[in-house]
Amino acid sequence: MKNISKFTFLALVITLVSCKEEVLKPKVSYESSKQKAGVKTDTPKILLADLPIQMEGTNILIHPIGEFSVAAGVSKSSYSVSERESFTVSNSSENEITGYLSNFKFQEIGSDSLRVLTDKPVLIERVTYLKSIADKTKNQILVYVLADMDTNKDDKLDSNDIKSLYLSKIDGTSFKKVSEEIMELIDWNLVESKNRLYFRSIEDTNKNGEFDKNDVIHYHFIDLSSKDWKVQDYSPI
Repeated sequence: MKNISKFTFLALVITLVSCKEEVLKPKVSYESSKQKAGVKTDTPKILLADLPIQMEGTNILIHPIGEFSVAAGVSKSSYSVSERESFTVSNSSENEITGYLSNFKFQEIGSDSLRVLTDKPVLIERVTYLKSIADKTKNQILVYVLADMDTNKDDKLDSNDIKSLYLSKIDGTSFKKVSEEIMELIDWNLVESKNRLYFRSIEDTNKNGEFDKNDVIHYHFIDLSSKDWKVQDYSPI
């Protein structure tokens, strides 16, 4: 009798846990309502800037800017793990900055003026400085992985929205989207010997709001030695 009771209790716990599991929302919503590219404004937000970062061999200071949530009392950055670190909005390593960032400002060494990257709502997750390309070609380029549109129409811009690929010069100028609209960036890779940046994106061809094996993967590359960073398609399959 006791064994039956234990079994019943265990089954009840499993059922309750299963019921609490959140249903994942699709990354794209094709509803006719107006698409929004901002974040909810019901929670007060404070913008914070981390201390400036200078990539090796450049004369530009990069100021990462992110949001501090007043209601939550912690930084929006996933890298904040303690109260002392709660005012940190980014994490930097050699040639790379990561976090959940709202913008960047750029400052030339010897100047007090700051240049803003964009005036549009974005959520920047990763920025990479292509130092090897700069050493070879003198072209100082930044690569961004970010969300720039509320693709699932939940009235907020977050990691559940489509990731896009952008490029800019080291000072934030020529900020350009190189992946196509409503296509999810899969990954990118630098081939130094050819001065090319290769990347893959996936198209929701069946319009079910998800990116899966039934959709089409597109292959692209960019000649980083060119001035216009023209995207070219190729077919390895």
